[in-house]
Amino acid sequence: MIEPFLSANPVLRKLEDAGYEAYFVGGSVRDYLLKRRISDVDIAASATPDEVKAIFPKTVDIGIEHGTVLVLFNGGSYEVTTFRTEAEYQDYRRPKEVAFIRNLQEDLKRRDFTMNAIAMDRNGKLIDPFDGQTAIRDKIIQTVGKAEERFGEDALRMLRAVRFLSQLAFTIEKDTIKALIKQIDLLKNIAVERKKAEFEKLLNGKNQKEAIKVLLDTNLFLYLPGLATKKRQLKQLLNFQCESLNKNEMWSILLFCLEIKEKSAGTFLREWRMPIKDIREIQKMLLFLEKRLQHEWSVYDLYRAGHDNILSVEKLYVVINGIRETDSMDHWLDLYENLPIKHVADINVTGNDVMKWLDKSGGPWLKVTLLRIEAAIVAGELENNKQKIKEWLLTCSPN
Repeated sequence: MIEPFLSANPVLRKLEDAGYEAYFVGGSVRDYLLKRRISDVDIAASATPDEVKAIFPKTVDIGIEHGTVLVLFNGGSYEVTTFRTEAEYQDYRRPKEVAFIRNLQEDLKRRDFTMNAIAMDRNGKLIDPFDGQTAIRDKIIQTVGKAEERFGEDALRMLRAVRFLSQLAFTIEKDTIKALIKQIDLLKNIAVERKKAEFEKLLNGKNQKEAIKVLLDTNLFLYLPGLATKKRQLKQLLNFQCESLNKNEMWSILLFCLEIKEKSAGTFLREWRMPIKDIREIQKMLLFLEKRLQHEWSVYDLYRAGHDNILSVEKLYVVINGIRETDSMDHWLDLYENLPIKHVADINVTGNDVMKWLDKSGGPWLKVTLLRIEAAIVAGELENNKQKIKEWLLTCSPN
């Protein structure tokens, strides 16, 4: 057994010592079998939330109504969820009620896909009542039980299936894909925030192109914000090798394919409930990408863009142009690193200095003057020295 299971093992032991069953479940077990990196583990136990809290002195109620308690133990934090069954779902996304049970197999039966319905005890023994190991071996995404029932319970599972296709390079089983196509209209009931979380993982999967094809072939894209009328443009994403791009770079190349420019990007991204920080970052990326696709970087654009944007835009430029090997990224970053200033705050004068030297009160002229100073320094036409700037300003300023 490997980390993080080893660190979490004492939690299972304490639950067992108290007379309960406890297992690792879900994605961590699947990724362990796939030899993928595991970030954290989920634990399922026959103990109720109150029983879990009686065993561990430090806990946090993070989803108590669904049976989940965060256990703080030995310097780590672990989500422990009680075995449960779920009553009829409402809104095609959440159960009307949850019942706590003592049976592991009944708990595994409610899960989405067979590959995610495998449990592992603290000794590494696998409990696999729905043959998830075979699905993993054959690289098949298949629901636990009837696909129509699983998708009817939570319609987001349809998008999750395509997301797993992208991440794992698996194939969706034929009856599962049929049920997806038949019930796809249920996706209209799913919150944008939940769709966004799955779509972002899909965009950054190693099998992204196949996932995009499935989105198009099944018409799933019709239920994603801003994409319903963009089938032709969305297909353009299939022309690019995007494996090296991070999350916001992927959003940027998607917007490029959709022919959405910087100024319109905010509207599109707000439909996806994108945080304002990410919206601004993506808009800035698009602004400089458009410039870069038209001509080489100017010194002033390098200055305005900054290191991270230069790196991202060059990555996008290489992908869009199908360039396999290039030294341009290092060239432009070296130019940026050798700029005399990196930020307006680096300039050795203030607005007060300028007003005093020119004996003028503040106004729109001051911003224009400071921008002229900034541009001259960046261009190497003016030394970033207070006295030199004063002399330059008095010489070139109109009376």
